[in-house]
Amino acid sequence: MQTRREWLNSSLGIGGLLLAPTSILSAQEKIDFNPRGLEPIIRLSSNENPYGPSKLVQQRIKNSFIHGCRYPYAYSDDLASMLAKKHGVDPESIIVTGGSTEGLKITGLTFASNGGEIISGQPTFLAMMDYAKQWGATVNWVPVGKDKGYDLDEIEKRVSSNTKLIFLCNPNNPTGTLVPAKKLVEFCDSVSKKTIIFSDEAYYDFIETPNYPSMIEAVKKGDNVIVSKTFSKVYGMAGLRVGYLIAKPEIASQIRKNIVAMSNVLAIEAAKEALDDKSFYNFSLSKNKEAKNKIYKLLDYLNLNYVTSHTNFIFFHSKKDIRDLGPKMLKKGVKIGRPFPPFYDWCRISTGTLEEVDVFIKGMLEVYQA
Repeated sequence: MQTRREWLNSSLGIGGLLLAPTSILSAQEKIDFNPRGLEPIIRLSSNENPYGPSKLVQQRIKNSFIHGCRYPYAYSDDLASMLAKKHGVDPESIIVTGGSTEGLKITGLTFASNGGEIISGQPTFLAMMDYAKQWGATVNWVPVGKDKGYDLDEIEKRVSSNTKLIFLCNPNNPTGTLVPAKKLVEFCDSVSKKTIIFSDEAYYDFIETPNYPSMIEAVKKGDNVIVSKTFSKVYGMAGLRVGYLIAKPEIASQIRKNIVAMSNVLAIEAAKEALDDKSFYNFSLSKNKEAKNKIYKLLDYLNLNYVTSHTNFIFFHSKKDIRDLGPKMLKKGVKIGRPFPPFYDWCRISTGTLEEVDVFIKGMLEVYQA
């Protein structure tokens, strides 16, 4: 039976260039950046950062246990002040939430319940729309274009007096696409005069386009724009549940009335430390890029088209029904993304550690070259 090293050096069609790890973590990097270990089933299905929380964040959490008897309000206010300074807005514009998903849900509830309309691209991240529909909202779906990106022209055409929110996930989940900067700025400037635009920027840190604008700039101008951010992705804190919204004070005050979960003292203190941990932040971006490049090489080899990603996942044309490919890859030890209708022959795969990506590559070669 081949050892893992023998397999990596073998000629499975692609050879060592693709399969060999591009870098090996030092003992100190493993301590500082906390890569997750290989598991029997590797989950590359939820766009989680395979690193973190960092050593510094872990220590901050341990030191914060003494405050576990306290309610989180004052701690949350301190974090809001730090975030306000980071983004150049007033603290009143920051709403700290239990993960960005809570922010999406309460925004949909606040503005679109009882028959209000949300316009959104399809496919996209569904948390806001699914929750708002439970409270009587309607959703006007606009299919993505041939490039798998948002059709902003069509979205603008559909705005009516009943449109309460437009949801943009940018970069988009699951497609990984990015709205052209000029188009985005012009859209928000024009359409925010007619309704509220929600810009989900969960993956903003992974954007490789230089000087790409955040819609926080629109908030600063006083536009009817809400931006969501999270500590789940680049900061490696998905399990701790900390996110936040940024909006002008008048809009923020309306949303605050519906806050239900907030976060907790340990997570809030962890977020404060994460903001200062530049080494981990840069490490996460670097390793994500390495993992994406390995996956790109595999897809090129297998002649499977993909969307160049601005996130920590890749959306590729699997040429196989995802409902069949998913179980096959699970047998190879890898859990891939769920179906995203109507693109049943497309697959979303999250980046993992380089070792996890190797297992994904091996499984894909076995499935596609059988």
